[in-house]
Amino acid sequence: MDQITPHASGQVPIYSSAKCLNQCSGPKALMHSSKERSHQTLVTIASVGRLRCPQALLKASCNTSQVSNSSDRTIASGRAYAEGLAPGCDLAIEHKPLGTADSIFEPLRARATAFDARAAIESINRETGGMPALARRHGAALARLDQVLGCTSVERGCVPAGAPAVSASADGHDLVLAGPIRAASGIAQVLLLQEVEGLPRESVGWSRANPATIEQLGALHAALFAVYTHPPYMAAHQAAVLGREVLASLSSTGPRLTIFMGHDTNVTALAAALRVDLKAPGYATNDVPPGGALLIERLRDASTGARFVRVSYRTQSPESLRGLWQSASLVALKIPGCASLLCPEATFSRGLVSHLAPLQPAR
Repeated sequence: MDQITPHASGQVPIYSSAKCLNQCSGPKALMHSSKERSHQTLVTIASVGRLRCPQALLKASCNTSQVSNSSDRTIASGRAYAEGLAPGCDLAIEHKPLGTADSIFEPLRARATAFDARAAIESINRETGGMPALARRHGAALARLDQVLGCTSVERGCVPAGAPAVSASADGHDLVLAGPIRAASGIAQVLLLQEVEGLPRESVGWSRANPATIEQLGALHAALFAVYTHPPYMAAHQAAVLGREVLASLSSTGPRLTIFMGHDTNVTALAAALRVDLKAPGYATNDVPPGGALLIERLRDASTGARFVRVSYRTQSPESLRGLWQSASLVALKIPGCASLLCPEATFSRGLVSHLAPLQPAR
């Protein structure tokens, strides 16, 4: 695993905040324990980042900026991450008032772009072949999920069949997905969370979901992003503000390290805008795990002064998350249009901006 050594300012991790197991029903004691476990998980993940991050970025003034979305979960995740990354620095977590739509993380809700649901659906159908085709491609995983849920009847499975479809929301500023992928995606993610949160093996999917099965079912969760973030139109709008914030954060005048603490939709949208897929050991392609991150670095060639950008996908394996181990996987991503893993800064910026939707004038 290569050690990251930036020669100049600018590391920008975009994190998917750890999600607590309280998304599924269960005793309050289990829910409370899960929240505590999630805090420990984020502290551990951040401590791995501290071991990898040059101390010059963190010492003295603790020159780090951290921005979180305005939900309880992401704010708490941001605090836990700051505790593990820079203990003693008392890093401030920037965020909007609780519940306020933040255009960085929720651009559709914040009306940051001129989102057109009809154009979005056309792009989604071109990319996926349509919702019925998307559901058919995941037929084996849906059948396996029914087995895990204890539903063996061919005529009546646990995952609601329903007609697969995507339509505009009532206000026209978002999309509504119906059908088996919508129903199954959350269940698949909860099974992963049971595993990485450290539940006893016999309690993970009623002892019917081993790590290989959980990875297979992760494709059902990733299929959600095949609709909401991966198609070019969706990526352009979902990453419109975040992408520009990333480029601004890479400037030489900003903090040495900027962290955006958001959601899996933010990570997958930015990856889609960069035209890369995300694959890490133990997870389905484009299924971002708790604490999964894109690491974007601005580097300088000391001999020529030329500046480059390097992008990596950072995760911890399910086994590492389960054991709270200080180990991580770092996968270098080659950006289309760049000749190598080190992309000239101007090329990187030009390519990313070209894939982002224009922003609405500030109100």
